[in-house]
Amino acid sequence: MHFEPSPGDAVFRAEVRQFIRDHLPGEIARRSYICSQPPDIVDYRRWQRILHDRGWGAPHWPVEHGGTGWTAMQQHLFMEEVYRADAIDYGWQGTHMIGPVLIAFGSEAQKRRFLPPMLRGEEIWCQGFSEPNAGSDLASLRTRAELEGDEWVIHGQKIWTSDASEADWGFFLVRTDPAAKPQRGISLLLVPMNAAGIRIRPIEVLNGGRDLNEVFLDGVRVPRDHLVGEAGQGWTYAKYLLEKERTASAYLYRNKRELEKAKEIARGEHAGGVRLIDTPEFARKIARVEADLLALEWSVLRILAGEKNLHDAQAIVSALKIRGSEMQQRVAELQIDALGPRALRVFRQGDCSAEVIDGTPLWPAYIPGRLGQFLYARAATLYGGTREVQKNIIARRAFGL
Repeated sequence: MHFEPSPGDAVFRAEVRQFIRDHLPGEIARRSYICSQPPDIVDYRRWQRILHDRGWGAPHWPVEHGGTGWTAMQQHLFMEEVYRADAIDYGWQGTHMIGPVLIAFGSEAQKRRFLPPMLRGEEIWCQGFSEPNAGSDLASLRTRAELEGDEWVIHGQKIWTSDASEADWGFFLVRTDPAAKPQRGISLLLVPMNAAGIRIRPIEVLNGGRDLNEVFLDGVRVPRDHLVGEAGQGWTYAKYLLEKERTASAYLYRNKRELEKAKEIARGEHAGGVRLIDTPEFARKIARVEADLLALEWSVLRILAGEKNLHDAQAIVSALKIRGSEMQQRVAELQIDALGPRALRVFRQGDCSAEVIDGTPLWPAYIPGRLGQFLYARAATLYGGTREVQKNIIARRAFGL
């Protein structure tokens, strides 16, 4: 199958590249280059508004809800250019996750209320799925919601909730029918993060970040109409959320950008007076990673091209998640390997500036943030469903084992 962009796609790419060059604030690109994960919330709001004003706030949405009508290849090229320029990927938990679910299953009132501010970057969302004893196995979740009059009353705890301390809204999986089978008694509720009864406790991780959180819900009340779709169908909506963004689990664009950073580091570092990138040993390391990343990209393009596949969509998502998360770790390891002892210089998350003496930086621009990114990547095979769980899904859904 032929995946080369058409001449029209090349024109489109040039248009996107020029727009980003003209409108991406330099300070946002710099912070993204150094502290790319997770992005600064203020930067995200600002960049999302710029994209929205151009009509590019959520390219993958239907046109009637603010999408662009682009082809799958054009969306692919757009994302390549966003990452290539160290711009910020538009809000994962908003426009990528809950947005498509609301478009497919939400009420008209929910669409009118939540989609426009999501597109403009005015409201930040978080995902309340994982619990202390229900991470990859979400069917075991215990957070419950009971209907009292016209309100849902929520009790429980969530964990590893990204951006909860910054978010305006959250979408939470809760158990509304304890008598039903585990996967049938779950519903999806929209919860304002400033509601009475919500307590958020940040979790400091290895790279010094505090974007992960525990969320405690003690008698939190939300209106009855904040239920998405039908009660008891939350599991179905969660699966739809994952399958809708099948190729996102490959982290393709991030991995391609970080590989280019690894090459940049190898061009700046030397071994025995020779640029590291020119040494046969390190050149082989780069070539191996690049070849495997090209194979991953080929898999993504096959899906974007609509190639028929006999395997279940969940198996495809799981395969991409395994390869993409492992690739994150390999690329991060390549960067650290290239830096050698200089990688040990610790820059805490948010510390995006190198020390300067008399106007001269003490460190090359590519050093800050690399150790933090390496530490963050260690969790890539855990979050979003562990590698072992993904392998079980592939065995069951693709091979019937």
